[in-house]
Amino acid sequence: MAFVIIFYSAMLIVSLIHLRKEYQLDDIEPYDELLNLSYTKPVSILVPAYNESIGIVGSVRSLLGIEYPEYEVIIINDGSTDDTLDKLINNFKLVKMNKVVRKQLETKNIKGNYQSSLYANLFVVDKMNGGKADALNAGINISQYPYFCSMDGDSILERDAFLKVMKPIIESDDNIIASGGSIRIANGCDIESGEIVNIKLSKKPLVVMQVIEYLRAFLMGRVGLSRHNLLLIVSGAFGVFSKHWVIQAGGYAHTVGEDMELVVRLHRMIKERDLDKKIVYVPDPVCWTEAPESLNILRRQRSRWHRGLFESLWTHRKLFFNPKYGSIGFISMPYFVFIEFLGPVVELIGFIIMIISLFIGGIYLEYAILFFLMAVLYGSIYSMASVVLEEWSLRKFPRVMDVVRLFLFSLTESIWYRPLTVLWRCEGIFHLVIRKKGWGEMTRKGVSNDNA
Repeated sequence: MAFVIIFYSAMLIVSLIHLRKEYQLDDIEPYDELLNLSYTKPVSILVPAYNESIGIVGSVRSLLGIEYPEYEVIIINDGSTDDTLDKLINNFKLVKMNKVVRKQLETKNIKGNYQSSLYANLFVVDKMNGGKADALNAGINISQYPYFCSMDGDSILERDAFLKVMKPIIESDDNIIASGGSIRIANGCDIESGEIVNIKLSKKPLVVMQVIEYLRAFLMGRVGLSRHNLLLIVSGAFGVFSKHWVIQAGGYAHTVGEDMELVVRLHRMIKERDLDKKIVYVPDPVCWTEAPESLNILRRQRSRWHRGLFESLWTHRKLFFNPKYGSIGFISMPYFVFIEFLGPVVELIGFIIMIISLFIGGIYLEYAILFFLMAVLYGSIYSMASVVLEEWSLRKFPRVMDVVRLFLFSLTESIWYRPLTVLWRCEGIFHLVIRKKGWGEMTRKGVSNDNA
């Protein structure tokens, strides 16, 4: 418990210092110069789509409207069984084309390549179903630019997000090989023509708690780890990678958590080849995505994430406390093993012991209540600090009432939301034990108001 508090407190302080340096940096350091072609590096945006019919048109419109000098959008229709491909063909006037592809990564067969007759930089790859990793590898094969961005099909980017997420890569002279941006929850926001026009907080408590959870994960955890090149996760919903180094690492692997597995493999390659390369997180660039609104869908998602976490850690267990891998082996890997993966087990055992002890006696009730209140207070303070950092540094929520609601809900997290996530993550471990495979169905409602 003390170790967890110390570690999280340290990350909070590091995040605070880093965000203080970045505070209002946009006001004095505009990104206009990056709109000049001679400064920027062109990017291929890869969007794997499997049954994304509801939100795919809005997502593509969002991507076609971003501010960036040179980029291509590649939608990879990964054997969808709904009308995802038909919607793309009809809305963007796609025309089948012959294209020579340099197959640098193995993938399922391609059924057809399309290009939009309305937008010259919009391409669609129609392929046999092979999973998200296979779709991204197919997109890497067909892409023409040196950097690619992986995005989820239900996501919407802010117009200047690419300028900001690419800035550290451009300024590093290729020293940074991957850069991840912030993910925010779009449920409740007003979206028109693939663009966020009004940021609002959802009225559903389950979504509000996920908003707080995302703020804490991105603003606290990733800022702190990124500062010292210890980041093991670049979100699959929005991350930019150097194509050369990803191909050198073997592309995406067919795991449940393919995005984390790739980042860990890149870190491993950096250490084994003694490369001076970094993987960073940029807090400002925002990608908006859809969050589950039902307990059942959220349970499946969290259970699947925990299985993916274990697969990545187990695949690269060689790094664990291995001096050859430096701080990745001695800080990042133990953090993800003991706190992120095993933490829910410890919490669940604590809950069970406390409940049993209440019935059979043998517990100092006053001490137990005091300990429980301390845990609730610390968790609430940590979550509230995330809300404060968000409003202080990025100011995404314009309505005061939304910020007040975030504060009030963060006080309740330890009472109902955290125990639920503990159960779901432990369920993920149980599924590992019984060797359950598959991703589980993720039903989407679509975040855009103009789903054509």
